[in-house]
Amino acid sequence: MKRLFKNLTFQVLTAIVIGILLGIFAPETAKMMEPLGTIFINAVKMIIAPIIFLTIVIGIAKMGDMKKVGRVGGKALLYFEIVTTIALAIGLIIANIVKPGHGVALVQSDAAAEQIAQYTKGSAEMGFFDFLFHIVPSNVFAAFANGEIIQVVFFAVLFGFALATLGKVGEPVVDLFDRLAEVFYKIINMIMRVAPIGAFGAIAFTIGNYGISSLIPLAKLMASVYATMIIFVFVILNIICRMYGFSLWKYLKYIKEELLIVLGTSSSESVLPRMMERMEELGCSKSVTGLVIPTGYSFNLDGTSIYLSMAVIFLAQVSDVHLSIAQQITVIAILMLTSKGAATVTGGGFIVLASTLSAMHVIPMAGLALLLGVDRFMSEARAIINMIGNGIAAIVVAKSEKEFDPKRLEEATSTKAKETATDSLAS
Repeated sequence: MKRLFKNLTFQVLTAIVIGILLGIFAPETAKMMEPLGTIFINAVKMIIAPIIFLTIVIGIAKMGDMKKVGRVGGKALLYFEIVTTIALAIGLIIANIVKPGHGVALVQSDAAAEQIAQYTKGSAEMGFFDFLFHIVPSNVFAAFANGEIIQVVFFAVLFGFALATLGKVGEPVVDLFDRLAEVFYKIINMIMRVAPIGAFGAIAFTIGNYGISSLIPLAKLMASVYATMIIFVFVILNIICRMYGFSLWKYLKYIKEELLIVLGTSSSESVLPRMMERMEELGCSKSVTGLVIPTGYSFNLDGTSIYLSMAVIFLAQVSDVHLSIAQQITVIAILMLTSKGAATVTGGGFIVLASTLSAMHVIPMAGLALLLGVDRFMSEARAIINMIGNGIAAIVVAKSEKEFDPKRLEEATSTKAKETATDSLAS
């Protein structure tokens, strides 16, 4: 029994259940728990930029072959584009079949209109080329301070290239970074000990603030989105896993703690450092992990892609707007561009939706009001699918580059090895 209470999975799951119950039966008290979730996520974000920077720099510097670095990045981006396009297409197809927007009344309050106006303003400032310009930081220190992941990745790649060209002169720096990386991973393990408290605070606030009753009118949309994401994972991602010779189920079992933390916090960033560590434990090289995982947080948003495509069709159905096949293909094309910036701004999902609707000039913006109440409840699913997809992408790229150790995968996914790792973390 003592061993069970020390298990992080059990602790997080228990915290989530308690948070949900508190949100249902004492919503006012539950709303006061928000700082617990915010502090935990901020604590993780505090070390994301340094860990990403160190991991990428060390990986590139030790890889030596600069052409290989470019090849890994190219393969990752190609994989991201193919898989997210499939996710968009599946979302459109299922939304057309299920028709979650039929029968839903379009009602807009003044408060909702004000919120939509803010998102619309944000969408006017966001485009694909703006996202490209955003990749290169004008101030490196600001990129670290603001937690701009894609900017940190860009600078780390340049730094790693430069360090690799120095040869023996750069070896002391690589050694120092190696030691620093160990310190930061130790810090993240310390922070993860309070993950149950963070998950409790975040889920309690969500349920207490938005209420279970807000889900009833849009239950069909939520069920459709969740079902589509499940199909995407266990069909599309499972096929990819089988093609590259590893088990989806074993992979999911291995990252179950991270899945629960994301479920509780609604943020995939809360486990980004841990996912990088997990991928190395599963057999991916440090260099591939360092390039693929952080980049995937901006370019490989499978869950977000499914949600966005289904939300657009849902809003069209609510507004009684018939979209032709050509228009729906246009939706995919627009979302392929606009979705790439979803992770770089707060409220990115809504801003992307607003920018997509603005670009189409077909669906009324007022329909966004319907999604305000349930968006938070679907953000958990988006974050979880994004995280699962990024981990699989790292394994796929590592295997294609022969930068993968199957023995480590077998050892890591064995029950005994995982229990030992969990007990070690909890103690």
